[in-house]
Amino acid sequence: MREIVFDTETTGLDPLNGDRVVEIGCVELVNRVPTGRTFHAYINPERDMPRGAFEVHGLSTEFLADKPIFAQIAEDFCTFIGDAVMIAHNAMFDVRFLNAELEKCGGPVIEMHRVSDTLALARQKFPGAQNSLDALCKRFAIDSSRRTLHGALLDSELLAEVYLELTGGRQVVLDLVETVSGGGLPIPQRAVEPPRPHQGSDAEYAAHAAFIAGIENAIWTQA
Repeated sequence: MREIVFDTETTGLDPLNGDRVVEIGCVELVNRVPTGRTFHAYINPERDMPRGAFEVHGLSTEFLADKPIFAQIAEDFCTFIGDAVMIAHNAMFDVRFLNAELEKCGGPVIEMHRVSDTLALARQKFPGAQNSLDALCKRFAIDSSRRTLHGALLDSELLAEVYLELTGGRQVVLDLVETVSGGGLPIPQRAVEPPRPHQGSDAEYAAHAAFIAGIENAIWTQA
């Protein structure tokens, strides 16, 4: 099974208001294991960068001025994602922006039936809790110290780890090794401790009897 974890950075919150994609990051998973294959592109939005958006991701108008426009990277992007399942955090936001860009250049849009939203998964698993990417990294002990600003590729790499935890945990080992029973996954062997003694000693019984004798009208001595 091939899955693509992805993220975007944009000039704002709504493509219908003229906001554009300025960065795309994608991480490939095959059978729930990162393959090391990624797609990453900075994109010239052909417009200015609002101050609020710059403070989120640090991508300035000047930095993006010599980067390709979306139409120039669209084919490579579509080839990379293929027909894989797409995974994003608050997926509708990213898909709306990508589809707006794809429609502008005549590319195939991303259908929502092939998209999985990790924010929805997190809200289902941790109702009422903070479920931002930073909060989920902290919950799953994933190191996000490099994330001083939002960045599409870094956020995709972190989200891939979060996604694996949300859907059953990261797979540590894939090798099947021989065990004592002849096959399957290894079973940890623990030393068997001897049973604890429960029968009291003569000295303990004598001490108990002396203790009871010192209690006035003890119920243990009443017939």
